[in-house]
Amino acid sequence: MCRWLTYRGDPIYLEDLLFAPRYSLIEQSLHARKAAVATNGDGFGVGWYAERDLPGTYRDILPAWNDPNLRSIAHQIRSSLFLAHVRASTGTATSRANCHPFSNGRWLFMHNGQIGGYARLRRRLEALIPDGLYEQRLGTTDSEAIFYLMLHHGLDRDPLAAISAAIADVRKLMIEDGITEAFRMTASLTDGRSVYAIRYSSDAEPPSLYWRMEDGRLTIVSEPLDEHVQKWLPVPPGHVLVAAEASEVTLSALAA
Repeated sequence: MCRWLTYRGDPIYLEDLLFAPRYSLIEQSLHARKAAVATNGDGFGVGWYAERDLPGTYRDILPAWNDPNLRSIAHQIRSSLFLAHVRASTGTATSRANCHPFSNGRWLFMHNGQIGGYARLRRRLEALIPDGLYEQRLGTTDSEAIFYLMLHHGLDRDPLAAISAAIADVRKLMIEDGITEAFRMTASLTDGRSVYAIRYSSDAEPPSLYWRMEDGRLTIVSEPLDEHVQKWLPVPPGHVLVAAEASEVTLSALAA
């Protein structure tokens, strides 16, 4: 399973969270402690917001620990909102198009988990994405398909409803096909203003997801970045953490 982090707060250099902490995301790419697999070496990506309207992204298929360009740009880029992801493939190809985060307009999205029976469901799942959005899909992952389902269901208008509707679409197809494998996910998405972090599973074993707010700085992670585990709060299963612009963090139960 993949590892990821989201940060929103005072501008910081990306390296402060990607490389500096004891259990940084780069360390997790080699030695994850709360994942099904310890190594997440099937590519990586970062996305950030700066002075332009649309976010920037940098994605590649090298392991995150082995890309000197990532260390170089992380030393230079300073942002008040960024997403970062290290990938462990669950069956789709290791390609730049399949590396997270995915972008569409102002939105960035990244995901950890898997749709059970995705290979069987893929054609029908993709058929739910309207042509105008489907032509923008570049990769083959279930993660990107979920993102485009959310966009289809009105992510710009009502993010919580769109998230629930996309999950419901997936579950409906799984039930119709008699698939008993679990649909598990944590995901983070943002339009550059509000941040949404999802923890969901169709069984009783959702992937780990934690958050911490200190001095107005929100950090959301697949697993804690330091040894002070008690300072990191788990996102409850079946909930979305919402950090709307200029408001407190709230936790909303998924309708799906």
